[in-house]
Amino acid sequence: MIERIFRTPLESATGFPAEGAVGTLERLPKWLNLVPIVCQWLWLSLRYRSISLPSCANPALTTGGMVGEGKMEYLEIMGTHASKATATTTCIIAYGSKSVGAVESAMATHGLTYPVVLKPDIGWCGYGVCKIDDRMGLDKYLAAFPLGETLVIQRWIDQPGEAGIFYMRRPGQATGVVIGMLLRHFPRVTGDGVHSVAELMQADARARRLGRDGASRSCANPHRVAKAGEVVRIATVGSTRVGGLYEDGSALVTPELACAIDAIARDMTQFHAGRFDVKFTDLAALRSGTLTIIEVNGAGSEAVHAWDPSLTLAQAYRIIFDKQRRLFALSAAMRNRGHRPVGCVSLARHYVRQQKLISRYPPSN
Repeated sequence: MIERIFRTPLESATGFPAEGAVGTLERLPKWLNLVPIVCQWLWLSLRYRSISLPSCANPALTTGGMVGEGKMEYLEIMGTHASKATATTTCIIAYGSKSVGAVESAMATHGLTYPVVLKPDIGWCGYGVCKIDDRMGLDKYLAAFPLGETLVIQRWIDQPGEAGIFYMRRPGQATGVVIGMLLRHFPRVTGDGVHSVAELMQADARARRLGRDGASRSCANPHRVAKAGEVVRIATVGSTRVGGLYEDGSALVTPELACAIDAIARDMTQFHAGRFDVKFTDLAALRSGTLTIIEVNGAGSEAVHAWDPSLTLAQAYRIIFDKQRRLFALSAAMRNRGHRPVGCVSLARHYVRQQKLISRYPPSN
């Protein structure tokens, strides 16, 4: 028997949705839930006279962080304060298994030891992100990674909580605002002493998403029979595509947390809109602004807290539409200051390249 798969220290404080909860937005076919989102984007494009206007929100990033930018670009525009708040991260150009030595040399230089997180520099939705525990795992990962592409190596942050914090600051404003926050709950199964992890996964509507796209696999032994009541985390990444679940945590944002994020964002070169993905020990630490950044996304970061299954369809779209309106208004202000959006052809090229790379990455775990 499967109990709730998202059993974390956060539950009691957040009132997390019931077992197997799948929201209305998630149940809709992807093409259908995109229709109103695309319609508003096109309306805003007409209103502001540019379909790619948000690409000038963050001028120091490729396409403003809409698509095709590298993860290392965000680290390169960080000042000392922002860097100190970020998990130790480095990168190499990967050339298959022969790059094992280069990775371990880079790890030693930056004080990293196994386990580490490996992920592609250009990515999306957790594709290609893996926790690597030893040299054997590293060799296997590198053998499947696209040759000549940048590979990001990051310290593994062993903290139970992960959140995505949405931030915006209009040009000329002294401080920015946190416009929303999601809590990311990782897919888990609870053992019954009888069934294997694979069987428990298959019995749950969310957990069985893991592996269905051929681009993900369980980080747990699928043949293991967990003891009754034992909670087994089955994925390193928490994307909904692998069975993760997003909870709207916007009501938990405190002035202390907003101030901490604003200080980090203002220590990044011309960074005005995006999402900070962070790890934290518990909600008290998060609310106090005690966190570690593991990744930053720019203008293309989705308002994924709208995927909270407790929200109605109207509430979910209200969150998405509000984020779009804010983004276009901010980007229009940037354009008024002389920044120009990327052309549609260039934007399409970045998108196509990103999608081609995603199809070549090793499965996430």
